Amino acid sequence: MAFVKRFDRWIDAITVWDERTLCAISESPRLRKIDWLFRAATYLGDGYVWAALALGLILFGSSLDRDYVLVALSITVINITIFRMFKMAFTRPRPQLLTPDERAWKIDTYSFPSGHTTIAYGVAWAISSVYPSLAVGLATYSGAALIGLSRVYVNEHYPLDVIGGAILGTTISSHLLPIFLQFVL
Repeated sequence: MAFVKRFDRWIDAITVWDERTLCAISESPRLRKIDWLFRAATYLGDGYVWAALALGLILFGSSLDRDYVLVALSITVINITIFRMFKMAFTRPRPQLLTPDERAWKIDTYSFPSGHTTIAYGVAWAISSVYPSLAVGLATYSGAALIGLSRVYVNEHYPLDVIGGAILGTTISSHLLPIFLQFVL
């Protein structure tokens, strides 16, 4: 019984932190000065930035680059399948369903984990692994982090949804990439 009470208090404390952090980010006067950046990042996180990069590699890259695009696409499809299963299992309501916000764009009902962030970090892992340079790593992970932060800023996700998505996308990609690369290399 004492364990259950302690566990409930722990969950309550995490929930309070998550809600307060969401409000601090989405209502930050400093961040509102670059509102356009977060709106663009959340829009580009719908897949447009990754699709443009893939198209560039398909049109102007080598045959190995095209193979890498297929590998990243395969990992992305699996990431989508898994994060959708997680959303159905956890059924956490989105913040906007609790506190409506005109900036929010409803994609689906459930919040955990962030699909945008799952895909962004999964692709960032794949890209930075097959193109191992500091510049590529910084660019892809900066983009993934901006996409994740934008999801909290536009009041679509709690911070823990984004953290969970980052962990999920990275974990899936790090496990699948070596398997898929065996077929490419």
